[in-house]
Formats: sequence, structure tokens, C-alpha cells
Amino acid sequence: MGSRHSVRIPTLLVGLALYGIADGMIVQAAIGVSPWAVLAQGISTQTGLLFGVVTNVIGALLLLLWIPLRQKPGVGTLLNVLIVGSMAQVAIWLIPAPEPIVGKVALFAGGLLLLAAATGIYVGADYGAGPRDGLMTGVSKRFGWPIWLSRSTIEITVLAAGWLLGGNVGVGTLAFAVFIGPLCHRTIPLLALRAPRTAAPAAG
Repeated sequence: MGSRHSVRIPTLLVGLALYGIADGMIVQAAIGVSPWAVLAQGISTQTGLLFGVVTNVIGALLLLLWIPLRQKPGVGTLLNVLIVGSMAQVAIWLIPAPEPIVGKVALFAGGLLLLAAATGIYVGADYGAGPRDGLMTGVSKRFGWPIWLSRSTIEITVLAAGWLLGGNVGVGTLAFAVFIGPLCHRTIPLLALRAPRTAAPAAG
């Protein structure tokens, strides 16, 4: 058991760090981001706070919503709140935004593939859902909604709010919605540290 935990903890940290870097890559591609990143961008635009800081704050606030939904955070949940936004901000600082559209598409595609791989690594460590996924599953259990309805309702609401606040909605947002599910369906069982199970949603 001790040996397994010694592998899972570094795996968790690597997965979360890569997830944040991938998020930063998608932001720098500037052709549209995921719904939650749209919200973070919108709040960042309105407040002047760094994107990474806003991402972490959103994650922390979502954990408060877990309380009435009777969701229990794991170690991975708490580390998610601290690491993902921080690494996304580091990536934004270090990765220049490309000017040609080919460069933007390449950076976005690389970020999307890395995010899917990071999700498989992070989920495979099995240390608890991310704050956004926990909200989705909590709403599903609380109201008896199917997962797809819970996720769609939350993400459409978040996307609309972020867009109204000035977040970047574009073709990348649509591409993210279309491809992230199938990609994670592949990477989660492939990179799991335990027996494969039904693919979970993207960590977030």
C-alpha cells in the first residue's frame, strides 16, 4: 500500500501541473477557451486579477458549494485548487501568444492534447474529483439529473456569464466541447494506476 501511495502522490502532482500548463497554452492560443476558463478570463478582465489567481479562487469558492451538496473533497481536490491556476499562470507568463493563425491552432491543439493526457494522469491517481467535476456530480445526485444535463446546465451558465464579463469565446471553445470528452475517454483508462473504469469527466 505504501509503495502505491508513493507513486500516486507524484502522479497526482504531475497531472495537476500539466493540466495547468495545458490550460495556459489554450489561453495563449487566443482562439477560444473552455467554459470555466471563459469565466476566469471574464472575471480577470473586470477585476484586473491574474487569470491563474481567479482560477484558483473560483476553485476554492466551488468547494463551498460542495457543502450543501454533501460532497467530500479529497487530497486531489484541495491540491487542484492550489496548483492548476498557479501553473496556468506560469504558462501564460512563459509561453508567447503566437500571431499567425497556424501558430494559434497548433498551440491550442497541443494544449488540448496535453490537457487530455493530464486529465488521465490526474484522475488515475484517484485522490478525489476536481472542484468543478464535484459540483457537477453533486448537482446530479442532489436533483436526480443525469450527468450530461448537470454538466451542460452548469457549463452553459458559466460560459454565458464569462462571455458577458468579457471572456474569450471562439472556435476553440466549440472545439474544446467537441473533443475533450472523446480524448479523455481514451486517456483516463490508458493512464490509470489501477484497474480501468468508466471514463470520468475532465478534471477541473
